[in-house]
Amino acid sequence: MNPTNSIILVLYYSRHGATRKLAELIAQGIESVPGFDARLRTVPAVSSVAEATAPAIPPAGAPYVELADLADCAGLALGSPTRFGNMAASLKYFIDGTATDWLAGTLAGKPACVFTSTGSLHGGQESTLLSMMLPLLHHGMLVMGLPYTNPELMTTSSGGSPYGASHWSGLDGDKAVTEDEKRLAIALGKRLARTAAALQGER
Repeated sequence: MNPTNSIILVLYYSRHGATRKLAELIAQGIESVPGFDARLRTVPAVSSVAEATAPAIPPAGAPYVELADLADCAGLALGSPTRFGNMAASLKYFIDGTATDWLAGTLAGKPACVFTSTGSLHGGQESTLLSMMLPLLHHGMLVMGLPYTNPELMTTSSGGSPYGASHWSGLDGDKAVTEDEKRLAIALGKRLARTAAALQGER
Protein backbone atom coordinates (compact mmCIF):
# COMPACT_ATOMS: atom_id res chain seq x y z
CA MET A 1 0.00 0.00 0.00
CA ASN A 2 1.38 3.37 -1.06
CA PRO A 3 0.94 6.02 1.68
CA THR A 4 0.38 8.71 -0.96
CA ASN A 5 -2.45 6.81 -2.67
CA SER A 6 -6.09 7.67 -2.10
CA ILE A 7 -8.15 5.10 -0.20
CA ILE A 8 -11.40 3.55 -1.38
CA LEU A 9 -13.22 1.82 1.46
CA VAL A 10 -14.71 -1.59 0.60
CA LEU A 11 -17.05 -2.24 3.50
CA TYR A 12 -18.96 -5.52 3.63
CA TYR A 13 -20.59 -8.16 5.77
CA SER A 14 -20.18 -11.79 4.70
CA ARG A 15 -21.57 -14.81 6.48
CA HIS A 16 -20.26 -17.64 4.29
CA GLY A 17 -17.66 -15.91 2.11
CA ALA A 18 -19.56 -15.10 -1.10
CA THR A 19 -19.90 -11.37 -0.43
CA ARG A 20 -16.30 -11.29 0.77
CA LYS A 21 -15.19 -12.72 -2.59
CA LEU A 22 -17.05 -9.96 -4.43
CA ALA A 23 -15.41 -7.40 -2.13
CA GLU A 24 -11.98 -8.74 -3.06
CA LEU A 25 -12.79 -8.53 -6.77
CA ILE A 26 -14.03 -4.95 -6.40
CA ALA A 27 -10.80 -4.15 -4.53
CA GLN A 28 -8.87 -5.64 -7.45
CA GLY A 29 -10.65 -3.25 -9.80
CA ILE A 30 -9.96 -0.29 -7.52
CA GLU A 31 -6.26 -1.06 -7.31
CA SER A 32 -5.97 -1.35 -11.09
CA VAL A 33 -6.43 2.44 -11.19
CA PRO A 34 -3.15 4.29 -10.54
CA GLY A 35 -3.09 6.28 -7.31
CA PHE A 36 -5.72 4.23 -5.47
CA ASP A 37 -5.65 1.54 -2.80
CA ALA A 38 -8.60 -0.47 -1.52
CA ARG A 39 -9.17 -0.76 2.22
CA LEU A 40 -11.20 -3.90 3.00
CA ARG A 41 -13.25 -3.69 6.19
CA THR A 42 -16.10 -5.70 7.70
CA VAL A 43 -18.55 -5.42 10.59
CA PRO A 44 -19.18 -7.81 13.50
CA ALA A 45 -22.28 -9.98 13.53
CA VAL A 46 -25.15 -8.82 15.68
CA SER A 47 -26.54 -11.18 18.29
CA SER A 48 -30.00 -11.66 19.74
CA VAL A 49 -28.30 -12.21 23.11
CA ALA A 50 -27.73 -8.82 24.75
CA GLU A 51 -24.65 -9.99 26.68
CA ALA A 52 -22.86 -11.38 23.60
CA THR A 53 -19.84 -9.44 22.40
CA ALA A 54 -17.60 -9.84 19.39
CA PRO A 55 -13.82 -9.97 19.72
CA ALA A 56 -12.02 -6.73 18.89
CA ILE A 57 -10.32 -8.43 15.95
CA PRO A 58 -12.19 -10.89 13.72
CA PRO A 59 -10.73 -14.41 13.54
CA ALA A 60 -10.32 -14.19 9.74
CA GLY A 61 -10.70 -11.75 6.88
CA ALA A 62 -10.72 -7.98 7.00
CA PRO A 63 -10.51 -5.93 10.22
CA TYR A 64 -13.63 -4.32 11.63
CA VAL A 65 -14.51 -0.91 10.26
CA GLU A 66 -14.08 2.24 12.33
CA LEU A 67 -15.78 5.59 11.79
CA ALA A 68 -12.35 7.02 10.94
CA ASP A 69 -12.37 4.82 7.82
CA LEU A 70 -15.29 6.87 6.51
CA ALA A 71 -13.37 10.11 6.94
CA ASP A 72 -10.24 8.68 5.31
CA CYS A 73 -11.89 7.31 2.19
CA ALA A 74 -12.22 8.94 -1.22
CA GLY A 75 -15.10 6.59 -2.07
CA LEU A 76 -17.09 3.66 -0.70
CA ALA A 77 -18.17 0.25 -1.96
CA LEU A 78 -20.83 -1.23 0.34
CA GLY A 79 -21.69 -4.94 0.27
CA SER A 80 -24.00 -7.35 2.04
CA PRO A 81 -25.68 -10.71 1.54
CA THR A 82 -29.42 -10.50 1.00
CA ARG A 83 -31.71 -10.87 3.98
CA PHE A 84 -35.32 -10.97 2.78
CA GLY A 85 -34.58 -8.52 -0.01
CA ASN A 86 -32.61 -6.16 2.20
CA MET A 87 -29.12 -5.76 3.64
CA ALA A 88 -28.04 -7.86 6.62
CA ALA A 89 -28.75 -6.48 10.10
CA SER A 90 -25.04 -6.38 10.94
CA LEU A 91 -24.30 -3.87 8.19
CA LYS A 92 -27.45 -1.87 8.89
CA TYR A 93 -26.48 -1.69 12.57
CA PHE A 94 -23.18 -0.05 11.66
CA ILE A 95 -24.79 2.37 9.22
CA ASP A 96 -27.38 3.34 11.84
CA GLY A 97 -24.47 4.47 14.03
CA THR A 98 -23.11 6.97 11.51
CA ALA A 99 -25.40 9.89 12.40
CA THR A 100 -22.46 12.04 13.50
CA ASP A 101 -20.82 11.60 10.10
CA TRP A 102 -24.16 12.30 8.41
CA LEU A 103 -24.50 15.60 10.29
CA ALA A 104 -20.88 16.51 9.55
CA GLY A 105 -21.17 15.64 5.84
CA THR A 106 -18.19 13.28 6.09
CA LEU A 107 -19.26 11.28 3.02
CA ALA A 108 -21.01 14.05 1.09
CA GLY A 109 -19.79 14.34 -2.49
CA LYS A 110 -17.87 11.06 -2.45
CA PRO A 111 -18.68 8.32 -4.99
CA ALA A 112 -20.23 5.04 -3.85
CA CYS A 113 -21.44 1.70 -5.20
CA VAL A 114 -23.13 -1.40 -3.77
CA PHE A 115 -22.84 -5.18 -4.14
CA THR A 116 -24.59 -8.29 -2.85
CA SER A 117 -24.86 -12.08 -2.97
CA THR A 118 -27.95 -14.28 -2.73
CA GLY A 119 -28.65 -17.94 -2.05
CA SER A 120 -31.33 -18.17 -4.73
CA LEU A 121 -31.30 -16.72 -8.22
CA HIS A 122 -34.34 -14.51 -7.61
CA GLY A 123 -33.57 -13.93 -3.95
CA GLY A 124 -33.76 -10.14 -3.93
CA GLN A 125 -30.47 -9.08 -5.51
CA GLU A 126 -31.87 -5.90 -7.03
CA SER A 127 -34.03 -4.88 -4.06
CA THR A 128 -31.04 -5.37 -1.73
CA LEU A 129 -28.82 -3.23 -3.94
CA LEU A 130 -31.45 -0.50 -4.14
CA SER A 131 -32.07 -0.56 -0.37
CA MET A 132 -28.34 -0.20 0.31
CA MET A 133 -28.27 2.92 -1.84
CA LEU A 134 -30.77 4.73 0.39
CA PRO A 135 -28.51 5.52 3.38
CA LEU A 136 -25.72 6.46 0.95
CA LEU A 137 -28.02 9.01 -0.68
CA HIS A 138 -28.88 10.38 2.77
CA HIS A 139 -25.15 10.80 3.36
CA GLY A 140 -24.93 12.86 0.17
CA MET A 141 -22.85 10.32 -1.71
CA LEU A 142 -22.78 10.09 -5.51
CA VAL A 143 -24.18 6.60 -6.06
CA MET A 144 -23.28 4.73 -9.24
CA GLY A 145 -24.05 1.42 -10.86
CA LEU A 146 -22.80 -0.44 -13.92
CA PRO A 147 -23.53 0.83 -17.44
CA TYR A 148 -24.49 -1.46 -20.31
CA THR A 149 -21.14 -0.68 -21.91
CA ASN A 150 -20.19 -3.72 -19.82
CA PRO A 151 -21.32 -6.50 -22.19
CA GLU A 152 -21.51 -9.03 -19.35
CA LEU A 153 -24.77 -7.38 -18.24
CA MET A 154 -26.34 -8.87 -21.35
CA THR A 155 -24.78 -12.32 -21.05
CA THR A 156 -24.84 -13.09 -17.33
CA SER A 157 -27.13 -15.92 -16.25
CA SER A 158 -26.48 -15.53 -12.53
CA GLY A 159 -25.46 -12.27 -10.86
CA GLY A 160 -24.64 -8.78 -12.06
CA SER A 161 -27.03 -5.89 -12.65
CA PRO A 162 -26.97 -2.20 -13.59
CA TYR A 163 -27.54 -1.44 -9.88
CA GLY A 164 -24.27 -3.07 -8.81
CA ALA A 165 -22.23 -6.26 -8.70
CA SER A 166 -23.92 -9.40 -7.43
CA HIS A 167 -23.42 -13.15 -7.14
CA TRP A 168 -25.76 -16.14 -6.99
CA SER A 169 -24.05 -18.32 -4.40
CA GLY A 170 -26.59 -21.17 -4.18
CA LEU A 171 -28.42 -22.40 -1.10
CA ASP A 172 -25.28 -23.99 0.33
CA GLY A 173 -22.96 -21.24 -0.92
CA ASP A 174 -21.32 -23.76 -3.22
CA LYS A 175 -21.62 -21.88 -6.51
CA ALA A 176 -18.35 -20.29 -7.58
CA VAL A 177 -18.29 -16.70 -8.83
CA THR A 178 -18.83 -16.87 -12.59
CA GLU A 179 -16.62 -15.16 -15.15
CA ASP A 180 -19.36 -12.62 -15.90
CA GLU A 181 -19.78 -11.87 -12.19
CA LYS A 182 -16.01 -11.47 -11.79
CA ARG A 183 -15.69 -9.08 -14.71
CA LEU A 184 -18.62 -6.97 -13.50
CA ALA A 185 -17.27 -6.75 -9.94
CA ILE A 186 -13.82 -5.70 -11.17
CA ALA A 187 -15.40 -3.21 -13.57
CA LEU A 188 -17.43 -1.71 -10.72
CA GLY A 189 -14.33 -1.22 -8.57
CA LYS A 190 -12.47 0.34 -11.48
CA ARG A 191 -15.37 2.68 -12.24
CA LEU A 192 -15.58 3.74 -8.60
CA ALA A 193 -11.86 4.60 -8.44
CA ARG A 194 -11.90 6.42 -11.79
CA THR A 195 -14.86 8.49 -10.63
CA ALA A 196 -13.06 9.33 -7.38
CA ALA A 197 -10.03 10.41 -9.42
CA ALA A 198 -12.19 12.65 -11.64
CA LEU A 199 -13.82 14.22 -8.60
CA GLN A 200 -10.46 14.88 -6.98
CA GLY A 201 -9.39 16.66 -10.16
CA GLU A 202 -12.33 19.05 -9.79
CA ARG A 203 -11.41 20.10 -6.25
